Amino acid sequence: MAASTERKVVLVTRRTRLEDLVARHGTLAQAQFYVEHLGANFADYLQENAAYAAALAVASRALQAWGRYQVLDRGFLPNFVFAPDDIVVALGQDGLVANTLKYLEGQPLVGLNPEPARWDGILLPFRPEDLAAILPEVAADRRQAKAITLAQASLPDGQRMRAANDLFIGPRTHTSALYEIALGERHEVQSSSGLIVSTGLGSTAWLKSIVTGSLGIAGALLPGAAAPAYVAEPWDSERLAFAVREPFPSRSSEAGLVFGYASPATPLRIRSRMPEHGVIFSDGIEADALRFTAGMEATIGIAPTRGQLIV
Repeated sequence: MAASTERKVVLVTRRTRLEDLVARHGTLAQAQFYVEHLGANFADYLQENAAYAAALAVASRALQAWGRYQVLDRGFLPNFVFAPDDIVVALGQDGLVANTLKYLEGQPLVGLNPEPARWDGILLPFRPEDLAAILPEVAADRRQAKAITLAQASLPDGQRMRAANDLFIGPRTHTSALYEIALGERHEVQSSSGLIVSTGLGSTAWLKSIVTGSLGIAGALLPGAAAPAYVAEPWDSERLAFAVREPFPSRSSEAGLVFGYASPATPLRIRSRMPEHGVIFSDGIEADALRFTAGMEATIGIAPTRGQLIV
């Protein structure tokens, strides 16, 4: 382990909406024309970009004073190798923190909120101005960290995909997902629009929307029936919740095993029956996906290491 003052800091950044637009349309003027032609407020894009640039400048000054550091765009996360003693800093939003966590092996992660007036920042407890004071405490292991359970999909060929929020298993395009699902002694052949597996952190996100929609449909079909209250899992939960989206019962497919929990003792197993277009991706990042086509089996469980979010 390197001395606390020698530990490298990796600052993970993201492109703003304005930078994405300029990259797509070539110039700032063309980006402005595109946004205003749609009736949107271009000034909001400029304000967000300016706020992020200012936050990045503050964080960069703290890192220059610290010593060893590296700036990493989120697009390079899948291929970047973090050192065991790295300190990782993510400059908001919450999604960037989640996307970064799944590529770490227990390194501490500091979430910075670049614009608290815009972003809620559940995973961003600090401002860029706090970074200079936080780094020495993190480097000396004097700062508390909150453990976050990560999900992991593993394929027989050694490929794996981790998730801080959720895994999606299903079709790349808007077609039916065909697969076999097994949990313990239960086993079904299913046709659906895919399924998600959620961590405790992700139980307030995509999973919540799926369960809320299902409860709303059930309430409309069964008026007067008491609907159960949805309760999110803790961030360090020892189980993963899964939900099947739009399961279709037929002569060759069932729709009984549509919600449940996977644990270290009872992992979830999915065998693809999709000739093509089958994928597994995590945390909404479709570009970084595992191919999941006919015959491949994925084992879904809890990752061996947990995320460590500095609080």
